[in-house]
Amino acid sequence: MGIARAWWVWLLVVAVGALGSSRLCSSSSPTINNSSCLSWRLAVEANNARAWRTVPPDCHDYVGSYMTGGQYQRDLDMVVQQITAYITTDLQLSNNNYSAWILDVDDTCLSNVLYYRRKRFGCDPYDPTGFRSWAAKGASPAVPAIHTLFRKLVTTGFKVFLITGRDGDSLAHSTTQNLHTQGYTGYQRLFMRNSSYKGQSAVAFKSEIRKQLVDQGYKILGNVGDQWSDLAGDCAGERTFKIPNPMYFVP
Repeated sequence: MGIARAWWVWLLVVAVGALGSSRLCSSSSPTINNSSCLSWRLAVEANNARAWRTVPPDCHDYVGSYMTGGQYQRDLDMVVQQITAYITTDLQLSNNNYSAWILDVDDTCLSNVLYYRRKRFGCDPYDPTGFRSWAAKGASPAVPAIHTLFRKLVTTGFKVFLITGRDGDSLAHSTTQNLHTQGYTGYQRLFMRNSSYKGQSAVAFKSEIRKQLVDQGYKILGNVGDQWSDLAGDCAGERTFKIPNPMYFVP
């Protein structure tokens, strides 16, 4: 039931976003605007644009259309195709059952597009209180392509670990329940930020968690995230896969 609901919610995200984009895309020079915004998005996804705080105001329509108009989903599908090829042709799981895979949570396993639509798809500054309230509702739908990948990883025999920068003290219950209702069952453990990691960058926090796993004997064969900070630092994995997210930057 939860998985079926996730797909319906995802379709709602696309439909509502498309309606909003159709109202917004009335620029007198859409071709020029889209061209410059495409270049900006490429810089973001290639990690050439760093430490940016908001989406450029002129790119509001473009990013909204990208996230809800179908191209984002097609790009996600392409990344998952590459991951699947890597899993099926390049990998052989170890006999000791310590083959690990890392997944980020926000805008990797769970989509926050509905929330960021209200924040003008990243044109508004980051609002920690607003996002915490959204996450506490546990209403984020699964990202369909990543949920499909997750099921394949679990059934193939990988030990899947989820690592998120969400605060564990205030959001552990809602996040765990949200993942469960969206069909994320069978993972080994969900790691969340606690007081020990307060003030650390995402790179430092996630590196430390991955190092702990390696010290326990796990071999990290893959790592998927929507932020470069999910994939940078120590013990990142044999291969890392960046999925698109032009709405915000996490250092």
